[in-house]
Amino acid sequence: MAEDIIKCVVWDLDNTLWKGTLLEDGHVTLSPATESVIRTLDERGILQSVASKNNYDDAMDQLKQFGLEEYFLYPQIHWNSKVDSIENIARSINIGIDTIAFVDDTPAELDEVAYSLPEVLCIPANEVLGIPDMPCMIPRFNTIDQKQRRQMYLSGIQRDRAEEAFKGPKESFLASLDMVLDIFPAKEVDLQRAEELTVRTNQLNATGYTYSYDELDRFRNSEDHILLMAGLTDKYGTYGHIGLTLLECSVTVWTIKLLLMSCRVMSRGVGSILLSHLINQAIENNVSLHAEFIPNDRNRMMNVTYRFAGFEEIDKRDSVEILKHPLNQTIEFPDYMQVNITY
Repeated sequence: MAEDIIKCVVWDLDNTLWKGTLLEDGHVTLSPATESVIRTLDERGILQSVASKNNYDDAMDQLKQFGLEEYFLYPQIHWNSKVDSIENIARSINIGIDTIAFVDDTPAELDEVAYSLPEVLCIPANEVLGIPDMPCMIPRFNTIDQKQRRQMYLSGIQRDRAEEAFKGPKESFLASLDMVLDIFPAKEVDLQRAEELTVRTNQLNATGYTYSYDELDRFRNSEDHILLMAGLTDKYGTYGHIGLTLLECSVTVWTIKLLLMSCRVMSRGVGSILLSHLINQAIENNVSLHAEFIPNDRNRMMNVTYRFAGFEEIDKRDSVEILKHPLNQTIEFPDYMQVNITY
């Protein structure tokens, strides 16, 4: 059963995305209605890819002729199993299998995916035109980050290629990116993206808590809370608003109730830098710094981030681990990242 929010729609090509069989007919057509579905999903920030049994060069040439080549990330066009293709797409984009929908005209292909990957939402090709009306395809808000999501991933592919070609230590490559991290209090205009982050982010969410727009707005205006966002850019472009943290503040203790990062910045050390900032702020304000953490199958990296930063477990309340930092010294930000703090 798929989650409430679909992050990526994976398309078969022959008699699904287009009408006809490319290798047999030599000529295929794209209906304006199907093209409209593709563009609508893209505008909503839903990523798209391809899982097709075809010749790669022929299929990509056809997509290019239709003007759709750049709409599909990490296309899997070969003769292997579509189960393998979907797993490769999820791995490449770094999203959960249960956030993927798969569209195909062949019942046997749909059945195989449904059997092997029951978390995937399988959609028969004859239901394509109804896809935009499915609740799981309608985000609550339409933010700037959503509209730019595909371009952000395309920029990410450029970065990945540059990293593969780079000769030298990882920190030297990171320094070559000219990254700038902005940390700032969430403003009203940021709250739609903040809510989206809590709903969409599963792998890098320390507690799994989700908050509505109204809840986040109350935290933003509360004297007992600090709601911070983080945005990241580099020479390839923007990553968008990629981080969110919520602090509950008493006179003597600050507690990190929420810490999450977009999967796009998993390898950039942003979580550690944001934690370093909170540690330094706690020292400056002479308060203890605690953090709530709820372990699950997906957020192990957040556990590693906390532990690497020096947090240790001091208590456990049901499933919630209470962590504490010793605050023994302030922490310098890494040389490869320019950090701007605007409050």
